[in-house]
Amino acid sequence: MVPGDAIPEGTDLILAAHTHARVSKEALQHSRLGGIGYHPSLLPRHRGIAAVEWTILEGDAIAGGSIYHLADGWDAGAIAAQDWCFVAKGETARELWERALAPMGLELLARVVRHARQHGQVPAHAQDARFATRAPMIRRSVVLTEDPRSATTSLVVTVMGPDRPGIVRQLSERAQRFGANWAASRLANLAGEFAGMIHFEVPRENADALAEALRGLESAGLRLVIAKSDGAQAPAGLRGVELELIGEDRPAIVSNLTRILAESGVSIEHMHTEIVGHASGKKTFKVAAHLLVPKALSSDELRRKLEVVAHEMMVDIALGDRPAGTSGASDRAAQAT
Repeated sequence: MVPGDAIPEGTDLILAAHTHARVSKEALQHSRLGGIGYHPSLLPRHRGIAAVEWTILEGDAIAGGSIYHLADGWDAGAIAAQDWCFVAKGETARELWERALAPMGLELLARVVRHARQHGQVPAHAQDARFATRAPMIRRSVVLTEDPRSATTSLVVTVMGPDRPGIVRQLSERAQRFGANWAASRLANLAGEFAGMIHFEVPRENADALAEALRGLESAGLRLVIAKSDGAQAPAGLRGVELELIGEDRPAIVSNLTRILAESGVSIEHMHTEIVGHASGKKTFKVAAHLLVPKALSSDELRRKLEVVAHEMMVDIALGDRPAGTSGASDRAAQAT
């Protein structure tokens, strides 16, 4: 918070350029024309601390910058000037900022200051709150949480065979019969062949029965491979850790992640990846993995190493120490907040 006594008498205009500081009412009263700020979005869209990042995450085709009056509310003051630009395909938040939004901010600030000098006032057009969206901070730190014992077992089922109607129905009916949750899947018709991979979460006591029921489909010409995760004890000298990641899909996420894990002596016990498409055209990449981490490697040290990936790739990563004997599979993905 910028206090009133921080602004000297005789100040004409306060400029706040893409800052996270809040200018108090008292400070604004010490300035003849009040204060203006630069926000790297087309306000009222993406009000908040991570406007450029959310422009990319939302798949916006157009970005922009706004000079707005500093006032009560988060980036809600009247607009003094705006400009826009296209977002290049595959562009990162940093690249968009450096290529277009930072130069745009300089130009817009200069334009408004010239207007204030020539006319003795700053233009003001109220924002239309109907189009307001939030751009909260994207949590990039690795969070350690206690992972309670799971009451479910995971079955990862690979299915192949001649394509025909009803295959998915047969799989889902058997899952429902044994109280299983269809957690995630990838299904496709490839050259007339049905190919799929499904992750079921099933109550522990029903896991073997579901696996046997699924194998019964082999008599109908399907070929199945079923992998079961039953939460076996971690080998001596290792502890189980759950890792979850979510972010905008881009090349090298898995490569960078697995490189750091390998360099740290961490083994991947199970890993599930998923790409989720959105109506906007953007794609979100999710990873849920269970790791075997050397006990000599502290959680804080592992967190610091993974935060490098989170920061560079603009993804959200969560870590949770898993007590010995808990389930080794999960499909939950941390959400950007």
